[in-house]
Amino acid sequence: MAPDVSDTPPPPRSRYAVTKRIEFCYGHRLIDHDGPCRHLHGHNGVVEVEVAAASLDERDMVCDFAEIARVVKGWLDRELDHRMILRRDDPLVAPLSAAGEPVYLVDENPTAECLARLVYEQMHRGGLQVSRVTLWETPSSSATYTRPGG
Repeated sequence: MAPDVSDTPPPPRSRYAVTKRIEFCYGHRLIDHDGPCRHLHGHNGVVEVEVAAASLDERDMVCDFAEIARVVKGWLDRELDHRMILRRDDPLVAPLSAAGEPVYLVDENPTAECLARLVYEQMHRGGLQVSRVTLWETPSSSATYTRPGG
């Protein structure tokens, strides 16, 4: 008797992926946090952006590393690098802004998880087929956001 093909799992989809790492510096604090991260502090962060495709393009690439760097580094340099990333309702927003300090505002606590999602969303809007963003807050601590359903 032949095996029932309905019980056979589908073969895994082939997928190619490339990853680009970009370094940047930022500061933040976490409102309502009970640890030391409730205070202003900074990080030398690293963002890893993975771009994936089911097949290679006419150059036999998923995406040129230079294109990833242009989009990711360009946005990071303009928006987050050497800025204080704060929740919009943080009471320090007004005095830091009044003092001319560069501030980037977000709607939630600027945790590594939320920053990974922020970078993912911005890169997706920038036209990259992003499948994963990992934000390394320290050399031993990271958070990852992946494509929904991916």
